[in-house]
Amino acid sequence: MATAMDSKASVEKSAVLAAAAAKAIAEVSAQTAAMSPLPPPAEIPETLGLIAGRGSYPLQLCRSAHAQGVKKIVAFAFRHETAWAIDRAADEVHWLYLGQLKALLDAVQAAGITRIVMAGQIKPTRLFSLRLDRLALTLLATLPERNAHTLFGTIADQLAGVGATLLPASCFMETEMPGPGLLSARAPDDREMADIRLGAHVAKVASALDIGQTIVVKEGTILAVEGFEGTDQTILRAGKLGGKDGGAVVVKVAKPGHDMRFDIPIIGTRTFKMLKKAKASCLAVEAGKAILLERETIIAEANRLGMAFLAFDADKIQPEG
Repeated sequence: MATAMDSKASVEKSAVLAAAAAKAIAEVSAQTAAMSPLPPPAEIPETLGLIAGRGSYPLQLCRSAHAQGVKKIVAFAFRHETAWAIDRAADEVHWLYLGQLKALLDAVQAAGITRIVMAGQIKPTRLFSLRLDRLALTLLATLPERNAHTLFGTIADQLAGVGATLLPASCFMETEMPGPGLLSARAPDDREMADIRLGAHVAKVASALDIGQTIVVKEGTILAVEGFEGTDQTILRAGKLGGKDGGAVVVKVAKPGHDMRFDIPIIGTRTFKMLKKAKASCLAVEAGKAILLERETIIAEANRLGMAFLAFDADKIQPEG
């Protein structure tokens, strides 16, 4: 049975977390304000460099960039990570080993790349199993915190040093970033909507602290907060905790002050495979901050599963109470 002392401790714990989150968000906002904004390219580059990770995102970006007027795409792909289909999607491909930063920079410079974009996932746990070259090890040693923004931000600085500007990861994919609204045939019910509000609030706090961008909620209980394992494993972990009947709500946001050059939330067919396994009932993503891969296919899958799927305005959605 809860005691007055338990209640007081809970309130104090919540206050500490809220204060930490507020400080983190303020720091991120200050850093973002100090940065020069990265507008989309004023003109379509004739040649585009592409650092290609896992999944279908690099392939879809190639198709979209070609359709919008890019004449040549030079991909820098990683063995055991990038899909072999990149050989057909890009005009020129340089195959490298993940962790060999100097080789990547040399290849980018030799190819004369001045505009480059990152697309596709790199499995997070690879950070602790990679064979890093001397340059990567040296740079890694300078980072007091190792997360997506510090790691990829350092790579962006190194690319700039060889004359290549890293463009927002959303370049050529803007049409695949939904605005606020319902995407599926079924709208979330009252219980799911309450979980979305709670999940959106907690996800913004967690992402501001560089913990993760995905939260899974069921009936007001936080089942899982995304850790270093990534979104897929977070969803599966929540599915095991949520009971055999499922019904969890998955909420995905972008970090406050998110650097749109990398680590943009991505939703694709693999995401829906995880949602199905976890028996989730609803997926909510932050409007204008998430890329939908194979949009028609995943919306059709949401409808087939009877799942509610929507994009929400993070500035307007607030937890109840």
